[in-house]
Parts: sequence; structure tokens; C-alpha cells
Amino acid sequence: MAGGRLIRNPVLPGFHPDPSILRVGADYYVATSTFEWYPGVRLHHSTDLVHWRPLGGILTEKRLLDLYGAGDSCGVWAPDLSYVDGLFHLVYSDVASFASGYWDPMNYLVTAEDPTGPWSDPIPLHGRGFDASLFHDGDESWLLTMTADWRPGHERFAGINLQRYDRKTQTLVGPEKVIFYGTPAGVTEGPHLHKRDGWYYLVTAEGGTSWEHRVTVARSRSLDGPYEVDPAGSMITSYGRPDLPLQKAGHGSLVETPDGEWYLAYLVGRPYSPLGPCVLGRETALQRVDWPVDGWPSVDGGLPSLTTPAPAGASESGAAQGPGGAVPHLEPPNPEYDDFDGDALGVNWSTLRRPATPDWADLGARKGFLRVHGGQSPVGRQRPSLVARRVTDRHCALEAVMEFRPANYRQLAGVTAYYNTRNWHFAYLTADDDGLPVLEVLTSDSGKHVPHPTCRIPVPGIERVALRAEFDGPIVRFSYALDGPESWREFPVELDATILSDEYAARVVDGEPEAWGFTGAFIGLWVQDLGVDGGYADFDSATYTTGAEANRRSRWTEAEGERTLLQ
Repeated sequence: MAGGRLIRNPVLPGFHPDPSILRVGADYYVATSTFEWYPGVRLHHSTDLVHWRPLGGILTEKRLLDLYGAGDSCGVWAPDLSYVDGLFHLVYSDVASFASGYWDPMNYLVTAEDPTGPWSDPIPLHGRGFDASLFHDGDESWLLTMTADWRPGHERFAGINLQRYDRKTQTLVGPEKVIFYGTPAGVTEGPHLHKRDGWYYLVTAEGGTSWEHRVTVARSRSLDGPYEVDPAGSMITSYGRPDLPLQKAGHGSLVETPDGEWYLAYLVGRPYSPLGPCVLGRETALQRVDWPVDGWPSVDGGLPSLTTPAPAGASESGAAQGPGGAVPHLEPPNPEYDDFDGDALGVNWSTLRRPATPDWADLGARKGFLRVHGGQSPVGRQRPSLVARRVTDRHCALEAVMEFRPANYRQLAGVTAYYNTRNWHFAYLTADDDGLPVLEVLTSDSGKHVPHPTCRIPVPGIERVALRAEFDGPIVRFSYALDGPESWREFPVELDATILSDEYAARVVDGEPEAWGFTGAFIGLWVQDLGVDGGYADFDSATYTTGAEANRRSRWTEAEGERTLLQ
């Protein structure tokens, strides 16, 4: 231990589920699921497991991932990051559907010399199940997935499948075999293999991804089994302990430090009330692991914790050597201010169902602005124009300064608190029937549109406006400013933040596996052009704040005759 240094959980707050952790030399990487959001597979880096910095996403273009038409919570599930032959190997599942016991998954492999790319063209593997991972054992590699069985009356999660992967020919070879059928907890998925002391240790997720979630460990002297389950029970779970602040503990992967210490990366949720909605989604946590020779890996008490001891050598400052040399290695600043002066969107921005390409998310059309060309309606799954970031704190806000000239009621632009196509809140500028601009607020609750008439505010002559979306625990508020710091006004409505949660989005059909939502809440910039008439909005800046900072208000100044919003 390094002077009692602690890792504080979750280390990756907000929507960062299904962590795959990897160490290469002194560098640690965590890859997490992204579902219907670009860039696919979010990547973070650390050198001490305490401080983490985002590297953005791996699957940044349609060559690597095509989410055109992807359903809510479909897309990229449970990536696996490994390293062999001087190459990073990323295996990921692209799931097309999950309903009535079907998933339609396809698993792919890409490789790169550096985790930031460039990445190779995807190699198709198979579609027998999802949560694919690679296990490298000397010159041989093996692909693991859960096995999906669509047949009514059969176990839909039908065990862990193993098949050899030939790294030279980049193909699957030889027979496939189910090596582990799981425990009575069921829903066996998320396999990762480790070899230690002559044993093969199989780490899986079980119990479903909600309150009964857990990490199960089994081992065998032979790669293909039979596997004996740890007699002590789950390695980690929060099931049966609704008092714990971290719930849903499960879906883990292991990593060894240079000094021989072990850690488990796993997902958690932070409900707003005991077994209540987890608006922040499923997040990534770390836990120290005790792993005696010839023994079973274990977590203290088998329970998730808000803190865990840091490994030897954890730094006080967080300064680190990253890929390519010395880099600052600190948590993002608060506030995070983006003036859109760069050539690409910052690493904390994501886009819905299509990558951020200049044909719709343009940083070059007008210097210092992000021009967002309007896209489809909220239910459109092909060409939405939503640029958003993960909600990482119960108390947070996004402020944006926007210039927009709506031609009619089919053109809308503003800020949103968003979960999926069926659940969102939206404050926007549009045009009334007389063509004059008007501010409005609209909610979608399980697909039912709920207008808020008291929030309808005509603003004739206004083309530049500041809009703010704020999460205040279970409440979402919107505000607007037209001129000067005293002009900030809240829209007169408090909205339900808990509809933006996995729990609220769940669809339960009797006799079928529960179809949960999987993403967590986003906050972002949304532009719609429902008539496809060429409407667009220019965003001058965007500022994301958390905690106490989220309660601050921005201020206006006059600079060279133009209004500029400053923090």
C-alpha cells in the first residue's frame, strides 16, 4: 500500500458498464460498453488505479461500427480488451435486438499497436451469443461468449461457449464447447479466463444486471473443464443488502499490478433510494482482491465498497506517463468548458447512433462554433442529431449558448436530459405558427409526449439564447437567459429525473427475460429538422458542472460588440 492511499468508487462515474480492465507495462486501461452511442467502446487510462483520464472511444467511424437503426440499449455490449503479440485486441458484441428471447448478436475483433488507434478493420467472429472475450495462453488464443438459446422452454442463457482462435489466420478453428453452465443464480454471461498456479479461473457475471447481479468464479485444471464453483459463493454481490450505497455489483474482470496485487473492476449502480432508480446508470468500480497461492480470489466481505486500498506506488498527484510519453493524468476539471475551438469534439462528448462527422456536427463551418444540422425526430433511429455527455453526478448542469433561426415548428434546437427514444426532457427554441421564435419544454414519458404549457415563452427577435439543463437529485430543471446575468430565468416546472433510468425503461413480458434499459442518463445538445429543410443551430459554448459548481450561474459580458457567455 502507498501511505494508506485509497481508490474511491465509482472510479468511472456515470454510464460506464461492463468494465474490461487490462495492464500493459505500467499502464492500466478500462474499456466499457456504449450501446447505441458513438464512439463505441469508451476507454480510460491510469497508472495507479486511483486517477483515471478518458481517452475517448475506440470505434469512432462506421468502418468499425455501424449503429444505423440500432434500437434503444442495443449496439455495443461488454467489450473485452487484451494484449498479445505487441497488439491490443478488442472483442466486442454488436447486438441488433433483445426481445422475446432473441438477441441477434454479432461479435467482432479489431487490433491496434496503440490503444488510441488506428484500429484494424473488424474481423467477424460469430453470433452464437454476446459478451465475447479472448483468453491468450502462450501461442494459443480462445474465444469465450455466453451461449444464447432462443427456444421457448429452454434456458436462454445456455452456458459459456469456448472455441480456439488462430491469431495467424485470424479465424476460429476447431470445435466449440460449452464449458460452464453456471450456478442456480442463472443468467450466466460476461466470461473472462485467467490462468494461475496451474488452474484456469473462469470469472462470470450472473443473476441478471440488476439487484441480483454478482460475480461468480469457477476453476479447473483443464481449459475445457469441468469447472468447480467457488464453495464460498459469489466473489462480490450486493444482493440482499439494500442498505449498501453501491448496488448491482457484478460483471467483473481481474488485473494484476506489477507488484503482484490483484484488483477487480466491476459494475455498480447508485440508486436514489433503496432499490430505487439509478439515474446515473451502471458505473465502474474497483475492489482489492486477496488471491492466495492455489486459493480462490476473494473480495473483503464479498461486498462492494465506496473505498478500497490503492496499490503500492499510487501517487499523490496523479501525474503519469501515458501512451506516447508524459501526459497530465488528472480527473476532468469542474467546470468543463468547451468553446468548440478545436478540430474535433472533446473526449467526453458522445453522439447518438451516428459518428460526429462534418456533414451534421461541423466544427469548421464557423470558427469557434459547433454547427449541428438538424436530424430526425426523437423516435428516429437513423439520423438523430444529438451531441451529449454522460450525467456523472446527482447534481450537475449543462449550459449552452446557441444561435438559431427556426423557420417553422418543424425546426427545434436546445438542451435535453435524455435516456432513450421514449424517455427524455427537452427545452428548445422553435417557431410559432406566425413564424416568431418561442421557447418550449416537452417531456416524453414511456413514449407519451407531455407538453408543459406554462413553459411556453414567446421571444420575438431572439436568435441567440443561453439554455441550461440541471439535474438536482430526482428533479430536472431548465433555465434560459436572453441578456445579462439577471436575465437567467427558470422555466416554471420541475420534471422527474427518475424516468431517465434503467429501471424505468425496463420492459417486462411474462415468461420472457426482462428487457432492462442499460445506458443511464445523458445531458446534451439536440437539434431537429423534421421537414429536412436544412435547419441548423450554432453552439458557441457548452459548460458542464457537477456538485456545488452546478448551482452557479454563468455571466454575460460584451466583447467586440457580440455577446459572449463566460464562466
